[in-house]
Amino acid sequence: MALAGAMAFRKILIRATNWVGDAVMSLPAIRALHARQPQAEIVVLARPWVADLYARETSVQRVIPYAATPGLHSPGAKWRAARALRREKFDCAILLQNAFEAAAIVWLARIPRRIGYDRDGRGALLTDAIPVPRSGEIPHHQRFYYLEMLHRAGLIDLLPEAGAVRLEGADAARAAGVRRFEERKIQGPVVGVSPGAAYGTAKQWPPESFAEAAVAVARPHAASVLLFGSAGERELCEIVAQGIRQAGIDAANLAGQTTLAEFIELAAACRVFLTNDSGAMHIASALGVATVAVFGATDDTATGPTGPLARVVREPVECSPCLLRECPIDHRCMTRVAPARVAAIALELIRS
Repeated sequence: MALAGAMAFRKILIRATNWVGDAVMSLPAIRALHARQPQAEIVVLARPWVADLYARETSVQRVIPYAATPGLHSPGAKWRAARALRREKFDCAILLQNAFEAAAIVWLARIPRRIGYDRDGRGALLTDAIPVPRSGEIPHHQRFYYLEMLHRAGLIDLLPEAGAVRLEGADAARAAGVRRFEERKIQGPVVGVSPGAAYGTAKQWPPESFAEAAVAVARPHAASVLLFGSAGERELCEIVAQGIRQAGIDAANLAGQTTLAEFIELAAACRVFLTNDSGAMHIASALGVATVAVFGATDDTATGPTGPLARVVREPVECSPCLLRECPIDHRCMTRVAPARVAAIALELIRS
């Protein structure tokens, strides 16, 4: 039932976040909104590379891909997008993305109720410019940032209790992933490895460390290793793959060769997943896959994986978390994390 005292909307547009990890962490907010507005059609406006994630959600009725170039580029494409949204006759827009552009599009679309955090100088374009939570006002994990916006807008009554973020349809994805393994003639259990991080190299554990840890995990289980990443991370993944093959373990480099939907299925079928703080980490852990994530530059209490099968490995150093994209010194937060330590945690998860 709709929240007492809150307006019942007919058709809600949600402007999605642009990063895969943020998209996963925004799912509890979308589900909470659906629970309070069950009569509403919920439509997500999303970048193509995250659209498949939202399309899996039963709380989302439709996903509209948004391909306009960010910033001041392609004004014509943005204007056409706004006109198309105007024809949809939404009565509410909720901006999970923080950018000025997100507010400008829904303002141009003449959507009557426009809700978002008061950031990036866009407050005048919003009907509900929500104050950004101050430090300590809400639980630290990023998923509560999106939930709190709905709470402050009067769309949900209370923040849900802390719990693991989970993707819908994990069992079906796992079965599809097993079929994909069979098609590729991949034998035995599979160790998934994602050594990249779109945010910057400061978040990346060294490739040779990934290779050493993957070998130590795969060998006692006669497992194969699959490397995942974007097209731009293919060379990085190949460095890791070569290190694994030199140890006599089968390793396939799939970087740049899978869609998000295909990655979700393949990741779901992995026995364990080794990763940095990345979108792949959030997906693997949200699928309920045993996930070991190496953290250094970023704060695992804010953006870490959730659930009983997720583990964070970090080496405390005086400059971490710095939140920088590139390390200005010696990357000690990552180079001091021993591969044997990561492998031991992964093997323990496999046994559990």
